Amino acid sequence: MTTQVQVSALTKRFGRNTVVDDLHLQIEQGEFLVLLGPSGCGKTTTLRCLGGLETPSSGTISFRDRPVFDADRKVDIAPNHRNIGMVFQSYALWPHMTVRQNIRYPLKVRRMKKAMAEGAVESMADMVHCGELLDRLPSQLSGGQQQRVALARGLVHRPELVLFDEPLSNLDARLRDLVRTEIHQLHQRLGFTAVFVTHDQSEALALGDRLAIMNQGRIEQMGTPWEVFQAPVSEYVAAFIGMANRLPLVRSHVGWQTTTGEPVDIGSARIGGDQAVARLRPDDIAVHRDSTTVPAGHVRLPATLVTAEYGGRHYDVTVEYAGHTLYLKSSIGADGTWVGDLAPGTNVTVSFAPSNARYYSDGSTAVTTSADAVTVGVGVGVGE
Repeated sequence: MTTQVQVSALTKRFGRNTVVDDLHLQIEQGEFLVLLGPSGCGKTTTLRCLGGLETPSSGTISFRDRPVFDADRKVDIAPNHRNIGMVFQSYALWPHMTVRQNIRYPLKVRRMKKAMAEGAVESMADMVHCGELLDRLPSQLSGGQQQRVALARGLVHRPELVLFDEPLSNLDARLRDLVRTEIHQLHQRLGFTAVFVTHDQSEALALGDRLAIMNQGRIEQMGTPWEVFQAPVSEYVAAFIGMANRLPLVRSHVGWQTTTGEPVDIGSARIGGDQAVARLRPDDIAVHRDSTTVPAGHVRLPATLVTAEYGGRHYDVTVEYAGHTLYLKSSIGADGTWVGDLAPGTNVTVSFAPSNARYYSDGSTAVTTSADAVTVGVGVGVGE
């Protein structure tokens, strides 16, 4: 594959605060890369550096083999000469221009007269389902329509790289899912190279060819959605990718167990030290009236119900166990409504299959591996 974007040793400081820290990144032609992480992790600043909206403190950025930023050689190509498209969270449409004029603007400033004459504006408007809105002003459009227009404007001149800065955050849940699907379909159809910034794991998993999970200006894990979801390399990634439940474990003379003595069979996982953490997703934990219905081999934990919220086909259940709050989803089957009838404070049993957990040395923030064993600070899955 052809490398579209090459980032080397990129650093961005604001005063003494390092926001992007020695970042290395390679994006292939036609790839949809998602930068995922919480506020303040450096993802938006990285995007703005790629677009030329921020000047990095050091490092290099190249599009194909053309440097667009090089701190040592004093190269800093202006945003309008980088052949990029940008789609912002705030839409950023010209309020005095019609939809047609907004979409046409990138062609006009680049003097792409042939594209305008051949109907590029109308064609792109049709692709984002805005063909009938071309003569309206932005103030006459809904939020979803405005974001579609912004998307058309970012793509109409067929840029080398399209940058998405949390473009779905201002939309309601239904529109967010709809526009997300439309972005995915456009990428499949047009094959543009994209960097998409979000803090929403569902957006990242649905859209990304690869995910880059960022932490304090660095990439904590890079991989396909499947790789990141199935094998988060650190507690930080596990928590951010949906493993909200954190269960401390201790090593005893008979093996690993919870802090109240329930044994946990971690299989072939090998963890250095005498303390560890199990991470689990809400749908990996089940709730029972009592311990008699817990499947053989599952870890059983005596817990107290905090709340059970009706979610249609499931209950979102919160329980307390030994001072730890655990979150789980309880499916509503033939006899599934009993959970919703329980009063807060009711004693219940929760359980999980040890193979569904990911295990980490307590306090791990990064992962290093060797061919033979997992050492302190390493996250491993059962059976790996």
